This record gives sequence, C-alpha cells and structure tokens, in this order.
Amino acid sequence: MNYTLNQLKIFLKVVQTESVTKASEELYLTQPAVSIQLKNFQDQFDIPLTEVVGRKIYITDFGKEIAEAAENIINQVHAINYKTLAYKGRLTGKLKISVVSTGKYVMPYFLSEFMKEHTGVELNMDVTNKYQVLESLENNTVDFALVSILPTTQNIEKLDLLQNKLYLVGSSNLDIKKRSSTKEIFENLPLIFREKGSGTRQTMEKFFADNNISVLKRMELSSNEAVKQSLLAGLGYSIMPLIGIKNELQNKELQIIPIKELPIKTTWSLIWLKGKKQTLVSAAYLEFLKKETSNIVNSKFMWSELY
Repeated sequence: MNYTLNQLKIFLKVVQTESVTKASEELYLTQPAVSIQLKNFQDQFDIPLTEVVGRKIYITDFGKEIAEAAENIINQVHAINYKTLAYKGRLTGKLKISVVSTGKYVMPYFLSEFMKEHTGVELNMDVTNKYQVLESLENNTVDFALVSILPTTQNIEKLDLLQNKLYLVGSSNLDIKKRSSTKEIFENLPLIFREKGSGTRQTMEKFFADNNISVLKRMELSSNEAVKQSLLAGLGYSIMPLIGIKNELQNKELQIIPIKELPIKTTWSLIWLKGKKQTLVSAAYLEFLKKETSNIVNSKFMWSELY
C-alpha cells in the first residue's frame, strides 16, 4: 500500500458526493485529476471500492468501510496540525458559516484576510437557501449565518456588513419601451422568480404587495446564477441583487431598468443565536469584523455606489 493523504481526501469526497464531477468542484480540481487519483487509489486494493452502472458511481460495502477509515485518518491529521499550531500559540479550530445563495458574492471578501492571517483556522461555509440557513442556525450547527432579511422567529444578535440593493434587470439586447407607470411595466414584462424560500423572492413579493402590483409570472428558478443566465438569454426580467451582477453590468450584457420605486434596499448581516457561547475562533472572527468591516466595504464594494 502506497496511497497518499491527497488520495484519501479525494476518495472520501467522491464517496460523500457520489459523483466525480461534484467531488472535483468541491475540491477545486479538474475532473480528470480526480478520476486519475481515484483510479490510482483503487488500484491498490484487490476488492473494488466503487462500481459504475450507467453513468452513476456506486460505493461498494468495502468502499464504505475504507471511506470511514479514510475520514478517521484525515481527522487525525487535522488534529495533529491543530495541536502543532496551538503549541506555537496560533489560533486553531473550525469556523462554520451558513450563507444564503446570493451571499456567496459577499461573504468571501469578509473572510479572505482573516483566513490568511490565521492559517490554522479551517473554514466550513455552506451556501444554501434561506430556510436551510436559518435551520442550521436554529440547530446550532454553525457559528454564524449571513442573511439579507433578518428572521422574525429567532432570538439573534447581528453585525451589519453591507447594504444590499435590488434592481429590475434584463438583457441589454432587449428594447425596453418607456411606459407611463410602474404597474404597467410589471404587468407586461415576463418576470423570473427565485424558488420559494429564497430571500430574494421574499423581497420581490413584499415589493409587489406593498405597491399593489400584479405580475405576469414566467419562470421559477432555484439559484441566482440560473436566473442570471436566463436574463442573459433574453428569457425575461427579474429583480436581482446588484452584488451578483457586477461583471454583467460592466460588460453591458445586462441593464438596469429604471423604476422610481427601486432599488429595494436591505442589509447583509452576519447573525448568530443570542447567548451563544463563542469559540476562540468565532470570537476572534467577530473582533476582526468589528475592526475591518468598513475597510473591506470601502476597498471591495465602492463600485456599487455607481448604481
């Protein structure tokens, strides 16, 4: 046996995702690189670890046992690394954050310098929909959550990070005729919605209700990226967070359609359960944000003031 720690990590990720493609995405590797390392690892065993039926990969019972052993080995390696750094007086441990899907355009900028400064901290950031984010917070499985709409049923504390602005957006190739009223615009334009449970959708629906606007519902999509690609293809229009369409606006692929009632303004906030006992890592991260948030906003997000 001559397998490497990297091969153990790759095999474990393939088992967890049941997909070479998904494993490569989560490991930030190319699919061929994952396939090669998976094959090299499996070749060291006389008993198959996986089997492919059609296009789907299945894990054998023996493979599941090896995956469990691999996970134990990887955890022990992490423990050794943590102990070594802790002995040197370095900050070590895990930082667990759950982020609503559009927040993926925001959160990395508020993590980058902290992670560079504290190399012994392991980041676990889950990007999902609002309901699951709040569920993970309620179950106390994360340190923090990033949301643009504060929950009303949970007792929380918060730290505001960045203003969130939402505009009506469509393809630059579409000719938008000026109409006499906001109601006419929304009654005639085909709109694309996010899925139920999305914070963006909740914001859109509140806007329509507050302004007594009827809309022609055209399509429902489950991610901000899917909505953006549909807009680029000219399938319709949507109210979208400015933060997720920076490049498309600058490249003049998408256009903001002027509506006097827009933008809708909310706030990106980092939240946590009130009274939660912070770990050394999460407490250090909060202190970092309290000192650096304004600097991060000024250096990374001033472009949004142009809109």
